[in-house]
Amino acid sequence: MTIHKTRLAVFCSGNGSNFKSIFRAIAEKPLNAEIVLCVSNRSQCGAMEFASQNGIATLHITEKQFGAFDDFAAAMVACLKNAQIDIVLLAGYMRKVPDAVVAAFADKMLNIHPALLPKFGGEGMYGMFVHSAVLEAGETESGATVHFVNEEYDKGKILLQRRVPVLPGDTPESLAARVLECEHTLYPDALEKLLAMQNT
Repeated sequence: MTIHKTRLAVFCSGNGSNFKSIFRAIAEKPLNAEIVLCVSNRSQCGAMEFASQNGIATLHITEKQFGAFDDFAAAMVACLKNAQIDIVLLAGYMRKVPDAVVAAFADKMLNIHPALLPKFGGEGMYGMFVHSAVLEAGETESGATVHFVNEEYDKGKILLQRRVPVLPGDTPESLAARVLECEHTLYPDALEKLLAMQNT
């Protein structure tokens, strides 16, 4: 009897370092899941290149390809459904996911954020903006959060968090590097937790 593997789509806009860490974790753990689709708003980026090199289907889709936003959202949902996607993982995807897509994958879409939500989240809080804000606030710790995606930026239910110390003399860049290293173990662990939740 063939055991159904959970089919994952990963949304990326850049190098895809979290995408790569999840891909490696699935091979090493092993998790009963497979990444079958990489979705990006950029036709050429490190994540799309990595997907192609590893036999993972790619989808370049942007609002500009459609006459209306609703058509874009509907096409994205259709593509995910056609690929029989079970779970969507946002990994450095620098666009807000259309509400129709969020609704179609309620409790089945995760995002990773480079801070301890609910602090330092919301629109405009990404990348170095987050780490700069953490340092400016005089925080003694930061970290990363994996949360479910809803219609509001970074407001979905938290699935897993991991803390990282803020060190004396930290710059946004040095803190970012430490948090990213944390993300690379946190996201696979969060995925494992979600898979276990779905099987209970």
